Amino acid sequence: MKKRLHVRYFAMLREQRGLGDETVSSGASTAAELYEELRARHGFTLPADRLRVAVNDEFEPWGRAIADGDSVVFIPPVSGG
Repeated sequence: MKKRLHVRYFAMLREQRGLGDETVSSGASTAAELYEELRARHGFTLPADRLRVAVNDEFEPWGRAIADGDSVVFIPPVSGG
């Protein structure tokens, strides 16, 4: 079953996608599956183990189940000073 999810991107992912956020339809059941689906679709270069994920404003493990209407944020490492 497809879920409608609000996805936000930061830093490198935002640059690679060309958007800061979007609403997607996905059959993914976990945050990890969603990222891999979006990585293939948008050509993201970072593997999931280099990112953090937050679901509904809470940091979560990659195996966390996602549900219709969830907000998912992918956060790459940030550098700078």
